[in-house]
Amino acid sequence: MSARTARTARTGLVAATAVVAALALAAPAIAAAPTAATAGGDHGATRKAMDANVEDGVVGIAVQAKDERGVWKATSGVGDLRTGRPRSAHDHFRVGSITKTFISTVLLQLAAEGRLSLDDKVERWLPGVVRGEGHDGRQVTLRQLLNHTSGIAEYTSDEQFVQDVFLAEGFLKNRYRTWTPRQLVGIAMKHEPTFAPGADWSYSNTNYVLAGMVIEKATGNPYGDEVRARVIEPLGLTGTKVPGTDPTVPKRHSRAYSKLAETSEGRTYDATELNPSIAGAAGEMISTPGDLNRFVSALLRGRLLPRKQLAEMKNVVPIDGERGGYGLGLITYELSCGLRLWGHSGGIHGSLSETATTTDGRHTLTYNFNSDWTGDSLSIMEAEFCGK
Repeated sequence: MSARTARTARTGLVAATAVVAALALAAPAIAAAPTAATAGGDHGATRKAMDANVEDGVVGIAVQAKDERGVWKATSGVGDLRTGRPRSAHDHFRVGSITKTFISTVLLQLAAEGRLSLDDKVERWLPGVVRGEGHDGRQVTLRQLLNHTSGIAEYTSDEQFVQDVFLAEGFLKNRYRTWTPRQLVGIAMKHEPTFAPGADWSYSNTNYVLAGMVIEKATGNPYGDEVRARVIEPLGLTGTKVPGTDPTVPKRHSRAYSKLAETSEGRTYDATELNPSIAGAAGEMISTPGDLNRFVSALLRGRLLPRKQLAEMKNVVPIDGERGGYGLGLITYELSCGLRLWGHSGGIHGSLSETATTTDGRHTLTYNFNSDWTGDSLSIMEAEFCGK
Protein backbone atom coordinates (compact mmCIF):
# COMPACT_ATOMS: atom_id res chain seq x y z
CA MET A 1 0.00 0.00 0.00
CA SER A 2 1.32 3.43 -0.86
CA ALA A 3 2.13 5.93 1.88
CA ARG A 4 -0.57 8.22 0.53
CA THR A 5 -3.19 5.47 0.75
CA ALA A 6 -2.07 4.64 4.26
CA ARG A 7 -2.25 8.25 5.36
CA THR A 8 -5.70 8.59 3.84
CA ALA A 9 -6.93 5.60 5.82
CA ARG A 10 -5.74 7.17 9.05
CA THR A 11 -6.76 10.81 8.56
CA GLY A 12 -10.14 10.67 6.89
CA LEU A 13 -11.30 13.90 5.28
CA VAL A 14 -8.30 14.49 3.07
CA ALA A 15 -6.89 17.97 3.46
CA ALA A 16 -4.31 19.13 0.95
CA THR A 17 -2.51 20.76 3.88
CA ALA A 18 -2.06 17.79 6.15
CA VAL A 19 1.32 16.12 6.43
CA VAL A 20 0.76 13.17 8.77
CA ALA A 21 2.46 9.94 9.74
CA ALA A 22 1.96 6.93 7.50
CA LEU A 23 0.08 3.93 8.82
CA ALA A 24 2.85 1.77 10.30
CA LEU A 25 1.76 -1.70 11.28
CA ALA A 26 3.51 -4.73 12.73
CA ALA A 27 3.01 -8.47 13.19
CA PRO A 28 -0.52 -9.49 14.23
CA ALA A 29 -1.39 -10.38 17.78
CA ILE A 30 -4.32 -10.03 20.19
CA ALA A 31 -3.62 -8.93 23.76
CA ALA A 32 -5.97 -8.47 26.68
CA ALA A 33 -3.49 -8.10 29.52
CA PRO A 34 -2.17 -4.76 30.84
CA THR A 35 0.36 -3.31 28.42
CA ALA A 36 3.93 -2.37 29.19
CA ALA A 37 3.39 1.37 29.33
CA THR A 38 0.86 1.26 32.13
CA ALA A 39 1.66 -1.97 33.93
CA GLY A 40 3.21 0.20 36.61
CA GLY A 41 0.90 3.16 36.13
CA ASP A 42 3.62 5.12 34.30
CA HIS A 43 2.73 7.22 31.26
CA GLY A 44 6.17 8.81 31.04
CA ALA A 45 6.87 7.44 27.58
CA THR A 46 3.59 8.88 26.33
CA ARG A 47 4.43 12.27 27.78
CA LYS A 48 7.85 12.17 26.13
CA ALA A 49 6.30 11.33 22.73
CA MET A 50 3.84 14.20 23.08
CA ASP A 51 6.59 16.70 23.90
CA ALA A 52 8.67 15.43 20.97
CA ASN A 53 5.76 16.11 18.62
CA VAL A 54 5.49 19.68 19.90
CA GLU A 55 9.23 20.16 19.47
CA ASP A 56 8.79 18.99 15.86
CA GLY A 57 6.12 21.61 15.11
CA VAL A 58 2.73 20.41 16.38
CA VAL A 59 1.07 23.43 18.02
CA GLY A 60 -0.61 21.57 20.87
CA ILE A 61 -1.77 18.12 21.95
CA ALA A 62 -4.58 16.99 24.24
CA VAL A 63 -4.57 13.36 25.42
CA GLN A 64 -6.63 11.13 27.65
CA ALA A 65 -5.87 7.48 28.37
CA LYS A 66 -8.00 5.05 30.34
CA ASP A 67 -7.02 1.64 31.65
CA GLU A 68 -7.69 -0.57 34.67
CA ARG A 69 -5.93 1.98 36.91
CA GLY A 70 -8.12 4.90 35.89
CA VAL A 71 -7.92 7.96 33.66
CA TRP A 72 -4.72 9.79 32.79
CA LYS A 73 -4.95 13.27 31.24
CA ALA A 74 -2.15 15.32 29.74
CA THR A 75 -1.41 18.18 27.39
CA SER A 76 1.60 19.60 25.61
CA GLY A 77 2.09 22.77 23.62
CA VAL A 78 -0.45 25.57 23.39
CA GLY A 79 -4.08 25.95 22.47
CA ASP A 80 -3.80 29.55 21.27
CA LEU A 81 -0.75 30.90 19.47
CA ARG A 82 -1.79 34.51 20.09
CA THR A 83 -2.24 34.30 23.86
CA GLY A 84 -0.09 31.29 24.67
CA ARG A 85 -2.99 29.67 26.53
CA PRO A 86 -2.26 25.98 27.07
CA ARG A 87 -4.42 23.16 25.79
CA SER A 88 -6.91 21.39 28.03
CA ALA A 89 -7.26 17.60 28.21
CA HIS A 90 -11.03 18.29 28.14
CA ASP A 91 -10.94 20.31 24.90
CA HIS A 92 -13.69 19.98 22.32
CA PHE A 93 -12.32 19.47 18.80
CA ARG A 94 -13.41 18.42 15.32
CA VAL A 95 -12.92 14.65 15.08
CA GLY A 96 -13.01 14.37 11.27
CA SER A 97 -13.38 10.80 10.08
CA ILE A 98 -13.85 9.31 13.53
CA THR A 99 -17.40 10.34 12.61
CA LYS A 100 -17.42 7.31 10.29
CA THR A 101 -17.36 4.90 13.24
CA PHE A 102 -20.50 6.54 14.65
CA ILE A 103 -22.25 6.40 11.28
CA SER A 104 -21.34 2.76 10.73
CA THR A 105 -22.57 1.89 14.22
CA VAL A 106 -25.99 3.37 13.45
CA LEU A 107 -26.25 1.53 10.12
CA LEU A 108 -25.31 -1.74 11.82
CA GLN A 109 -27.95 -1.12 14.49
CA LEU A 110 -30.52 -0.66 11.74
CA ALA A 111 -29.34 -3.93 10.18
CA ALA A 112 -29.73 -5.69 13.54
CA GLU A 113 -33.29 -4.37 13.74
CA GLY A 114 -34.07 -5.74 10.27
CA ARG A 115 -34.71 -2.31 8.83
CA LEU A 116 -32.08 -2.76 6.14
CA SER A 117 -29.45 -5.26 5.04
CA LEU A 118 -25.77 -4.61 4.45
CA ASP A 119 -26.23 -6.52 1.20
CA ASP A 120 -28.87 -4.06 -0.02
CA LYS A 121 -27.83 -2.18 -3.12
CA VAL A 122 -27.41 1.57 -2.75
CA GLU A 123 -29.96 2.01 -5.53
CA ARG A 124 -32.70 0.53 -3.33
CA TRP A 125 -32.33 3.36 -0.83
CA LEU A 126 -31.07 6.17 -3.04
CA PRO A 127 -32.56 5.67 -6.52
CA GLY A 128 -30.58 7.40 -9.25
CA VAL A 129 -28.10 9.05 -6.88
CA VAL A 130 -25.04 6.94 -7.71
CA ARG A 131 -24.99 7.40 -11.48
CA GLY A 132 -22.57 9.03 -13.89
CA GLU A 133 -19.16 8.40 -15.46
CA GLY A 134 -19.53 4.66 -14.96
CA HIS A 135 -20.96 4.72 -11.42
CA ASP A 136 -23.99 2.49 -10.88
CA GLY A 137 -25.74 2.25 -7.51
CA ARG A 138 -27.38 -0.98 -8.66
CA GLN A 139 -23.98 -2.68 -8.34
CA VAL A 140 -22.83 -1.24 -4.98
CA THR A 141 -23.88 -2.62 -1.59
CA LEU A 142 -24.16 -0.81 1.72
CA ARG A 143 -21.37 -3.03 3.05
CA GLN A 144 -19.10 -1.79 0.26
CA LEU A 145 -19.79 1.79 1.30
CA LEU A 146 -18.81 1.06 4.88
CA ASN A 147 -15.59 -0.82 4.13
CA HIS A 148 -14.50 1.35 1.18
CA THR A 149 -14.64 -1.37 -1.46
CA SER A 150 -17.31 0.41 -3.53
CA GLY A 151 -14.88 2.03 -5.96
CA ILE A 152 -16.93 5.25 -5.78
CA ALA A 153 -14.83 8.31 -6.57
CA GLU A 154 -13.53 10.54 -3.76
CA TYR A 155 -15.20 13.94 -3.88
CA THR A 156 -12.43 15.58 -1.84
CA SER A 157 -9.96 14.84 -4.64
CA ASP A 158 -11.87 16.98 -7.15
CA GLU A 159 -9.55 19.78 -8.26
CA GLN A 160 -12.13 22.54 -7.92
CA PHE A 161 -13.25 21.29 -4.49
CA VAL A 162 -9.65 21.33 -3.31
CA GLN A 163 -9.33 24.93 -4.49
CA ASP A 164 -12.62 25.94 -2.85
CA VAL A 165 -12.13 24.18 0.49
CA PHE A 166 -8.52 23.29 1.29
CA LEU A 167 -6.40 26.12 -0.10
CA ALA A 168 -6.23 29.55 1.52
CA GLU A 169 -8.06 31.75 -0.99
CA GLY A 170 -10.96 29.34 -1.43
CA PHE A 171 -11.22 28.42 2.25
CA LEU A 172 -11.39 32.03 3.41
CA LYS A 173 -14.08 32.72 0.81
CA ASN A 174 -16.12 29.57 1.45
CA ARG A 175 -15.53 28.65 5.10
CA TYR A 176 -19.18 29.39 6.00
CA ARG A 177 -20.69 27.94 2.83
CA THR A 178 -23.20 25.10 3.18
CA TRP A 179 -22.69 21.99 1.05
CA THR A 180 -25.56 19.51 0.75
CA PRO A 181 -24.91 15.74 0.65
CA ARG A 182 -26.34 15.65 -2.88
CA GLN A 183 -23.84 18.32 -3.94
CA LEU A 184 -20.91 16.37 -2.49
CA VAL A 185 -22.01 13.13 -4.13
CA GLY A 186 -22.61 15.04 -7.37
CA ILE A 187 -18.97 16.16 -7.37
CA ALA A 188 -17.86 12.52 -7.10
CA MET A 189 -20.19 11.49 -9.93
CA LYS A 190 -18.27 13.75 -12.32
CA HIS A 191 -15.31 11.38 -12.03
CA GLU A 192 -14.89 7.76 -13.05
CA PRO A 193 -15.01 5.06 -10.34
CA THR A 194 -11.67 4.04 -8.90
CA PHE A 195 -12.45 0.37 -9.68
CA ALA A 196 -15.41 -1.96 -10.11
CA PRO A 197 -17.44 -2.54 -6.90
CA GLY A 198 -15.74 -5.11 -4.69
CA ALA A 199 -12.60 -5.37 -6.83
CA ASP A 200 -10.24 -3.47 -4.53
CA TRP A 201 -10.03 -1.11 -1.55
CA SER A 202 -9.73 2.66 -1.65
CA TYR A 203 -10.72 5.20 0.99
CA SER A 204 -13.48 7.52 -0.19
CA ASN A 205 -15.37 10.04 1.92
CA THR A 206 -18.17 9.85 -0.64
CA ASN A 207 -19.03 6.41 0.74
CA TYR A 208 -20.00 7.84 4.11
CA VAL A 209 -21.84 10.84 2.73
CA LEU A 210 -24.00 8.21 1.01
CA ALA A 211 -24.23 6.16 4.22
CA GLY A 212 -25.64 9.20 6.02
CA MET A 213 -28.21 9.62 3.24
CA VAL A 214 -29.22 5.95 3.62
CA ILE A 215 -29.75 6.40 7.37
CA GLU A 216 -32.07 9.33 6.65
CA LYS A 217 -34.01 7.37 4.02
CA ALA A 218 -34.36 4.28 6.24
CA THR A 219 -35.43 6.15 9.40
CA GLY A 220 -37.07 9.33 8.13
CA ASN A 221 -34.76 11.30 10.44
CA PRO A 222 -31.55 13.26 9.89
CA TYR A 223 -28.55 11.02 10.50
CA GLY A 224 -27.40 13.40 13.24
CA ASP A 225 -30.61 12.79 15.17
CA GLU A 226 -30.09 9.04 14.88
CA VAL A 227 -26.49 9.31 16.09
CA ARG A 228 -27.63 11.37 19.07
CA ALA A 229 -30.50 9.03 19.99
CA ARG A 230 -28.64 5.76 19.44
CA VAL A 231 -25.08 6.51 20.55
CA ILE A 232 -24.47 9.94 22.10
CA GLU A 233 -27.33 9.99 24.61
CA PRO A 234 -27.21 6.31 25.69
CA LEU A 235 -23.49 6.61 26.46
CA GLY A 236 -23.79 10.03 28.10
CA LEU A 237 -21.36 11.68 25.69
CA THR A 238 -22.07 15.21 26.88
CA GLY A 239 -19.19 16.74 24.94
CA THR A 240 -20.07 15.15 21.59
CA LYS A 241 -22.00 16.98 18.91
CA VAL A 242 -23.21 16.51 15.35
CA PRO A 243 -23.06 20.20 14.39
CA GLY A 244 -24.69 20.17 10.95
CA THR A 245 -23.91 23.60 9.51
CA ASP A 246 -22.91 25.30 12.79
CA PRO A 247 -19.39 26.71 12.21
CA THR A 248 -18.47 27.07 15.88
CA VAL A 249 -16.84 24.69 18.37
CA PRO A 250 -18.30 24.46 21.91
CA LYS A 251 -16.27 25.77 24.84
CA ARG A 252 -13.81 24.78 26.10
CA HIS A 253 -11.76 24.47 22.92
CA SER A 254 -8.39 25.41 21.52
CA ARG A 255 -7.81 27.22 18.27
CA ALA A 256 -7.31 25.02 15.19
CA TYR A 257 -4.41 25.89 12.89
CA SER A 258 -3.71 25.07 9.23
CA LYS A 259 -1.29 26.10 6.51
CA LEU A 260 -4.12 25.97 3.92
CA ALA A 261 -1.51 25.06 1.36
CA GLU A 262 -0.04 22.04 -0.37
CA THR A 263 3.13 22.25 1.73
CA SER A 264 3.93 22.70 5.40
CA GLU A 265 5.67 26.01 4.76
CA GLY A 266 4.33 29.55 4.85
CA ARG A 267 1.67 31.34 6.81
CA THR A 268 -0.33 29.67 9.56
CA TYR A 269 -4.10 30.32 9.51
CA ASP A 270 -6.69 30.03 12.25
CA ALA A 271 -9.22 27.55 10.80
CA THR A 272 -11.26 27.04 13.97
CA GLU A 273 -14.53 28.22 12.47
CA LEU A 274 -15.83 26.42 9.39
CA ASN A 275 -19.10 25.03 8.14
CA PRO A 276 -18.63 21.26 8.66
CA SER A 277 -21.10 20.38 5.92
CA ILE A 278 -17.96 20.07 3.76
CA ALA A 279 -17.60 16.70 5.48
CA GLY A 280 -21.14 15.79 6.51
CA ALA A 281 -21.56 12.16 7.59
CA ALA A 282 -17.97 11.49 6.50
CA GLY A 283 -16.42 13.75 9.13
CA GLU A 284 -18.44 16.57 10.68
CA MET A 285 -18.59 15.60 14.36
CA ILE A 286 -17.10 17.31 17.41
CA SER A 287 -16.10 15.51 20.60
CA THR A 288 -13.64 15.35 23.51
CA PRO A 289 -10.91 12.86 24.47
CA GLY A 290 -12.96 11.47 27.33
CA ASP A 291 -16.07 10.99 25.21
CA LEU A 292 -14.19 9.24 22.41
CA ASN A 293 -12.53 6.90 24.89
CA ARG A 294 -15.92 6.00 26.30
CA PHE A 295 -17.37 5.49 22.83
CA VAL A 296 -14.70 3.24 21.34
CA SER A 297 -14.39 1.19 24.54
CA ALA A 298 -18.17 0.67 24.71
CA LEU A 299 -18.20 -0.32 21.04
CA LEU A 300 -15.52 -3.01 21.41
CA ARG A 301 -17.13 -4.27 24.63
CA GLY A 302 -20.38 -4.95 22.77
CA ARG A 303 -22.49 -2.25 24.41
CA LEU A 304 -23.66 -0.71 21.13
CA LEU A 305 -24.02 -3.66 18.77
CA PRO A 306 -25.17 -7.27 19.02
CA ARG A 307 -22.41 -9.86 18.70
CA LYS A 308 -23.19 -10.60 15.04
CA GLN A 309 -23.03 -6.97 13.92
CA LEU A 310 -19.87 -6.27 15.95
CA ALA A 311 -18.23 -9.26 14.28
CA GLU A 312 -19.20 -7.86 10.88
CA MET A 313 -17.78 -4.48 11.84
CA LYS A 314 -14.47 -6.17 12.74
CA ASN A 315 -14.33 -8.24 9.53
CA VAL A 316 -11.58 -6.26 7.85
CA VAL A 317 -10.30 -5.79 4.34
CA PRO A 318 -6.47 -5.89 4.39
CA ILE A 319 -4.99 -2.48 3.66
CA ASP A 320 -1.38 -3.13 4.50
CA GLY A 321 -0.69 -6.78 3.79
CA GLU A 322 -1.25 -8.81 6.93
CA ARG A 323 -0.53 -5.93 9.29
CA GLY A 324 -3.72 -3.92 9.27
CA GLY A 325 -7.19 -3.68 7.88
CA TYR A 326 -10.35 -1.64 7.49
CA GLY A 327 -13.65 -3.09 8.70
CA LEU A 328 -17.00 -1.30 8.68
CA GLY A 329 -15.95 2.13 9.87
CA LEU A 330 -13.27 0.60 12.08
CA ILE A 331 -9.51 0.34 11.54
CA THR A 332 -7.31 -2.31 13.11
CA TYR A 333 -3.53 -2.30 13.26
CA GLU A 334 -0.72 -3.85 15.26
CA LEU A 335 2.05 -2.03 17.06
CA SER A 336 5.69 -3.07 17.22
CA CYS A 337 5.09 -4.91 20.50
CA GLY A 338 2.46 -7.11 18.80
CA LEU A 339 -0.55 -5.42 20.38
CA ARG A 340 -3.67 -5.12 18.24
CA LEU A 341 -5.62 -1.86 18.42
CA TRP A 342 -9.05 -0.96 17.07
CA GLY A 343 -10.29 2.55 16.37
CA HIS A 344 -10.23 5.31 13.79
CA SER A 345 -8.47 8.55 13.04
CA GLY A 346 -9.68 11.81 11.64
CA GLY A 347 -8.31 14.86 9.92
CA ILE A 348 -10.04 18.12 9.09
CA HIS A 349 -8.80 21.71 8.90
CA GLY A 350 -6.58 22.40 11.91
CA SER A 351 -7.34 19.12 13.64
CA LEU A 352 -5.76 15.64 13.58
CA SER A 353 -7.17 13.06 15.99
CA GLU A 354 -7.04 9.39 16.79
CA THR A 355 -8.92 7.10 19.16
CA ALA A 356 -7.87 3.50 19.72
CA THR A 357 -8.49 0.69 22.17
CA THR A 358 -7.35 -2.84 22.85
CA THR A 359 -9.54 -5.69 21.65
CA ASP A 360 -11.15 -6.06 25.08
CA GLY A 361 -11.83 -2.32 25.35
CA ARG A 362 -9.91 -2.04 28.63
CA HIS A 363 -7.07 0.24 27.56
CA THR A 364 -8.03 3.22 25.43
CA LEU A 365 -6.25 6.33 24.20
CA THR A 366 -7.49 9.42 22.38
CA TYR A 367 -5.38 12.36 21.27
CA ASN A 368 -5.89 15.54 19.26
CA PHE A 369 -3.39 17.80 17.51
CA ASN A 370 -4.74 21.33 16.96
CA SER A 371 -2.63 21.73 13.81
CA ASP A 372 -2.74 19.70 10.63
CA TRP A 373 0.60 19.90 8.80
CA THR A 374 2.88 17.73 10.92
CA GLY A 375 2.80 15.12 13.64
CA ASP A 376 3.73 11.52 14.42
CA SER A 377 0.67 9.85 15.92
CA LEU A 378 2.28 6.42 15.82
CA SER A 379 4.94 7.47 18.32
CA ILE A 380 2.24 8.37 20.85
CA MET A 381 0.41 5.06 20.35
CA GLU A 382 3.66 3.11 20.61
CA ALA A 383 4.58 4.96 23.77
CA GLU A 384 1.24 4.45 25.50
CA PHE A 385 0.60 0.85 24.56
CA CYS A 386 4.15 -0.51 24.17
CA GLY A 387 6.04 1.70 26.60
CA LYS A 388 8.53 3.00 24.08
